[in-house]
Amino acid sequence: MNDTALVDQVSTYSPNVNKERLELAFQFAKKSHGSQKRASGEPYISHPLEVAEILADLKLDEDTVIAALLHDTIEDTPATREEIDKLFGEDVGALVEGVTKLGKLNLITKKAEQAENFRKLLIAISSDVRVLLIKMADRLHNMRTLEYVKPSTRKRISEETMDIYAPLAGRMGMQWLRDELEEHSYRWLNEEAYFTLTQKLSEMRKKNKGLIQEIEEELRTKLKESGYNAEVSHREKRPYSIWRKMDHKQISLEQLSDIYGFRVIVKSVDECYRVVGMAHTTWRAVPGRFKDYISNPKQNDYRSIHTSIVGPRYQRVELQIRTREMHRVAEYGIAAHALYKDDSLAQTPPLTSQNKMASSSAYQWLRRLVDQLLEGDNPEEFLEHTRLELFHDQVFCFTPRGSLIALPRGACAVDFAYAVHTDIGNKCVGSKINGRNMPLRTILRNGDEVQILTSDAQTPQPSWERFVITGKARSSIRRATKETRRNQYYEIGEMVLARAFQRIEKVFEVSKIESSLHRFPHTNANDVIVAVGRGELPSSDVLSAVYPDITQEVVQRRHAATEGTKLTPEDGWFNFAKVVGLKFRLTPKSSKNPDPLQSLPIRGHRDGFAVDYTVGHALPGDRIVGIVMPGEGINIYPIQSPLLEEFDDELDRWVDVTWDIDENDQTRFMSRIMVSAVNEPGCLAQIAQLVGDANGNIHNLKMIVKGVDYTEMQIDLEVWDLKHLTEIIAGLKGLSVVSKVDRILT
Repeated sequence: MNDTALVDQVSTYSPNVNKERLELAFQFAKKSHGSQKRASGEPYISHPLEVAEILADLKLDEDTVIAALLHDTIEDTPATREEIDKLFGEDVGALVEGVTKLGKLNLITKKAEQAENFRKLLIAISSDVRVLLIKMADRLHNMRTLEYVKPSTRKRISEETMDIYAPLAGRMGMQWLRDELEEHSYRWLNEEAYFTLTQKLSEMRKKNKGLIQEIEEELRTKLKESGYNAEVSHREKRPYSIWRKMDHKQISLEQLSDIYGFRVIVKSVDECYRVVGMAHTTWRAVPGRFKDYISNPKQNDYRSIHTSIVGPRYQRVELQIRTREMHRVAEYGIAAHALYKDDSLAQTPPLTSQNKMASSSAYQWLRRLVDQLLEGDNPEEFLEHTRLELFHDQVFCFTPRGSLIALPRGACAVDFAYAVHTDIGNKCVGSKINGRNMPLRTILRNGDEVQILTSDAQTPQPSWERFVITGKARSSIRRATKETRRNQYYEIGEMVLARAFQRIEKVFEVSKIESSLHRFPHTNANDVIVAVGRGELPSSDVLSAVYPDITQEVVQRRHAATEGTKLTPEDGWFNFAKVVGLKFRLTPKSSKNPDPLQSLPIRGHRDGFAVDYTVGHALPGDRIVGIVMPGEGINIYPIQSPLLEEFDDELDRWVDVTWDIDENDQTRFMSRIMVSAVNEPGCLAQIAQLVGDANGNIHNLKMIVKGVDYTEMQIDLEVWDLKHLTEIIAGLKGLSVVSKVDRILT
């Protein structure tokens, strides 16, 4: 085992390679690993040598090949980064250190750790994608020798490869690498299915013996007769790819039409399209099987024309037609940008410079992922969204001006809006698809022209998150929703603190919190106010922090106001505030004329936001009160709701609220009624008819008691306001089949 073959291999595409430097790297790695053995029993140096040869097959630069030879030295041997920098340069040292850090990441572990490690992975490879290429080659060789490790380790590594590395290789355009990684993973994760499918493929290969060569030869002959000097080759789908398609389409192996595919490589883009014409006029084209990835490349830079024909022996044949350059990118993906076409490229700078690799679509996708990651604060959500994008095929849609937008399959108009620009997504109120007004949740198809309608008054709706699928859309919606919710909590906290300060005859000012910030576990005054609004920080604690030296006179004065309740300073500020609050609580429940400056105006509940009136079935027109629900927001109740009794001893949670409803607002509110009706045919129909005629909507209906002569039913109604509900109740009472109607506030 030596480095001669590796040096010769690199010399074939880089004649000016520094052979002595490569040989020194091999000897350094061999000496560093010493007598270490792999699980197979081979000397450990065999592994870095194989990894380096995989990268040499990709024709990568000298530094990358050397880093591959040294990639385990810092982690597994006494060698240091300083030694590597001194002998081989800082670029090689940085690559080795980057791969070393990735090697410590366990991507199959509990969700939180996995998400954090995946975050580190992306940030590391985004600075220099050669780190990823070395790691991918390292993983490939490990997968090729996975039979030598224990079953539990084999399963963990296979899951990690299938979940993270294989799809990431696909998104980097390295399809051959993805195929092989998936193949090895599938073998060890589902051994029985793998060997059964492999056996069936072997039988099919024997059955079709000669057919593949016949089709290939006929294609070559037809192309030559038409004047094309084209290369023709075939490929067989791998077992995992076949299994995935069988599982997705729920069909048998015999029903698959593209187990064998044929590649036609020509000189120019013009010839690609002319060869398609020749194929379609010579053989019958299969409808719906034409895909043009030349005019609409995939996000990983893949370009080719795909079509299917009924070829020789009436066999369905898939053709992939591309140029030599397209084939190189299809085979090597992002690594193709580092290939040496001639010696002038031998000194091509690494990815960190502005070169071809950095301008590739695959790398730009990676950078966008990292940008989204750095904007967000939840690695678990990011991992979920990234996996969605890793595994989805694409659809291609157009803006009205003809710009192409590539999206994962299953994306909707909202995904499209955010793909155009975050501001467009945040303000979208509707969409026109191919000139027709369509719902925002409409699933897009290839070739759709999409126009997004916007309004400055719009804000992202939390419900959108249920049907968008791109990571950018989801993270933007969550970020905007979080900001809106935070603003609402701030308003609530401000109002609660203003009332609390008023109780001790002080004026609330944000500057007072800022001057006492060292007493809070928060970084700024706004966070303190938001925490109060969320119910996570009692207002009494804020008062105690701002005025730690509240005098005995203030305590005694407030004590006297509580009508003789016994309380001493030793009872603590929190208990003192509760007793004082009994007398001075400014809520509709205890004050006929609450100060409007102390009341929080609400417009009503929007799913996912801080104010929720659905719990107590409050309606515009009701006198209402708010209860702070720690960590959730404010629940709104009618003042007569029996549910309020459970909060009588928690005065800090009471908030004065008033309705702020626009007369033109078409929002419906949920109410609940109990109806006692005669048990006779047509009774329910009469009730439903009256509600509909009154422009109400029955949201839910439940039979509570069903007797021989009567029925009690609970009906949830959507109405405009209290007046509207009263009109419906009056109408129901006028029906001969209805004996009683009551509004329910629980």
